[in-house]
Amino acid sequence: MTRMRARLLMLHVLVLALLAVLAVRLWQVQVVRGQEFVTRATETRTRTVIVPAVRGQILDSSGRPLVRNKTALVVSVDRTQLSRMPDGGLAVLKKLSAVLGRPVKDLQQRIRPCGPGVGKPCWTGSPYQPVPLDEKVDTREALQILERQEEFPGVTAEIHSVRQYPGGRAGAQMLGYLQPVTEAELEKREGLKAAFSGVDLVGRDGLEYVYDQALRGKAGLRRVQVDRMGKPLGVEAQTTPVPGDHLVTSIDARVQAVVEKAVNKAMKNAPGADGGAGVVLDARTGRVVALASSPGYDPEIWAGGISARGYQRLMSEKSGKPLVSRAINGQFAPGSTFKITSVTSMLRAGYPLKGTYTCPGSYTVGGRAFNNFRGIGLGTLTLHTALVKSCDTIFYRSSYEQYLKDGGRTPKKKPKEIFANVARQFGFGKPTGIDLPGESAGRIPDRAWKKNLWNQTSATNCERSRKGYPEVKDRARAEFLKRLALENCEEGFLLRPGDAANFSIGQGDVLVTPLQLARAYMALVSDGKVRSPRIGWAQVRPDGKVVKTIPVPVVGKLPLTEKERLYIKNALSQVAADGTAAGAFSGWPMDKIRVGGKTGTAEVWGKKDTSWFASFAPTKNPQYVVVVMISQGGMGGSTAAPAVREIYEGIYGIKQRAAVPGGRLTTKLPKFAPDGTVIRR
Repeated sequence: MTRMRARLLMLHVLVLALLAVLAVRLWQVQVVRGQEFVTRATETRTRTVIVPAVRGQILDSSGRPLVRNKTALVVSVDRTQLSRMPDGGLAVLKKLSAVLGRPVKDLQQRIRPCGPGVGKPCWTGSPYQPVPLDEKVDTREALQILERQEEFPGVTAEIHSVRQYPGGRAGAQMLGYLQPVTEAELEKREGLKAAFSGVDLVGRDGLEYVYDQALRGKAGLRRVQVDRMGKPLGVEAQTTPVPGDHLVTSIDARVQAVVEKAVNKAMKNAPGADGGAGVVLDARTGRVVALASSPGYDPEIWAGGISARGYQRLMSEKSGKPLVSRAINGQFAPGSTFKITSVTSMLRAGYPLKGTYTCPGSYTVGGRAFNNFRGIGLGTLTLHTALVKSCDTIFYRSSYEQYLKDGGRTPKKKPKEIFANVARQFGFGKPTGIDLPGESAGRIPDRAWKKNLWNQTSATNCERSRKGYPEVKDRARAEFLKRLALENCEEGFLLRPGDAANFSIGQGDVLVTPLQLARAYMALVSDGKVRSPRIGWAQVRPDGKVVKTIPVPVVGKLPLTEKERLYIKNALSQVAADGTAAGAFSGWPMDKIRVGGKTGTAEVWGKKDTSWFASFAPTKNPQYVVVVMISQGGMGGSTAAPAVREIYEGIYGIKQRAAVPGGRLTTKLPKFAPDGTVIRR
């Protein structure tokens, strides 16, 4: 009996102790740490979702859309809801695969969360946001999903905003494209990580890249209430996103279309041509009016994500690398268009502006004969006529003489290198600074460049001089390459006499981009100031208010007096009427719209010549600078010059409707209504 009571007493004590511990714990949870747990509970009941803003449009100088937004049906999947299904949503994805015509495996990859060891495609966004799977759904496919929602739980078909390109392929490389954000971009791009919603697309090239932050706008926030299983219950609070600014450019959509057509036609008419570019600048301001590159591509290929095969085609040699802009990235020998720098170099070297110079059929440089075009001598010429008739031997001689004054093969301690330094003052050998990414610098091959190249290649050349080129089947070609390798091995660091001669006529190792050449001619025919061209003109809010205008900076000055500049300009003004481009401009109304310029035919080893024509009009008070380049296009006067003529015909309305009525570009920004629409003038 006593033992039983002792046991009951111990049991009572134990129960009381447990109750005391429970009471203390409840006091700690509800009183001491009550606020902490309330906060945690609140946090687990809400999720913050970033709502992306509507991206701003890219407009031309008159407000016409170059890139705009359109509504499209987008099929999205709630990954969280699928994951709660017994089969992980496999049955739903199989049905969806049949509707969309896409493999189940592809859909599974697109909705899986990104992470270590998980490559693209994958989902980087919030689990509380739908994952877009297809942005090109037609109404029939969307209705199959919406009308049988019970068969597609977690799947929606909603209207979203996607990019549209009214001009099709026109200016695709210039405009750029959008792609999903990468981890590297989140870390590097200013303000992107804080505003990233998980579904944002960012500019990857062109204007979309350069002006991405302004176009993207400011994302909004939505606080979503969810249950303990993560199912959304409702919206607790919301901040409306701010749409991105519109980018007004100096591009004229009508001129752009004319240039695209002319360049493509020139390539088609030149068998073997593998690329072309056309540049139109406003000679008064330095703004870009049109920028074309061929071959091109349809920028809408990026919508909904590009396939690996599609991307390879854009970058392949076989398709002509359409993703690469030949206008700013293509580097080509400029041929005789480069003689504007050679004439200037002669003047800076002390040759008289109004002197006379012999133009023989050939001139010997370093023991080797350098011929005039077709070996034809033109007698005694002024510099004016030397430009009009494009004499080579005058420039061979002057360049070689300056080469010898610098010490020739054994240069002085500080050689003047007048021809190379003058070319740099025209803006060659460095990027123009245009508001586009990835611009090429071109090349001005001076003594320092030769030495650096030799340091990089001498080991390979020396090895080749011993082993030769057994893989080359043409024995004569292989022997030539072996001799060349020996020469470069032993003295490749020297600037040779032939290098100097070739430089003077835009041949040899000198390379320029079409935009660089257009910029140089713009400076020559306007006011002598070298500008950094701009495509962006102004950022405008959706309500029409101008946020800021984008200036065109002056970055240099030509090494010419006003008298010298006008002398060269006047000489070029005669080329289309009585010079090397006269055939292409036969019948042109020179009395109304006089066109000036310079043809260029640059030799390329193993390929056809590169065809150039750099021009300006009207010659008295230039409004336009137009440059066309056709790779493997042949002579400048027979391929590039006719293309330039076609561009001017389109601009001024010769035998057709004028792209620019009256030939005068607009100087005022387009006007916007309060609702953001453009008020047509």
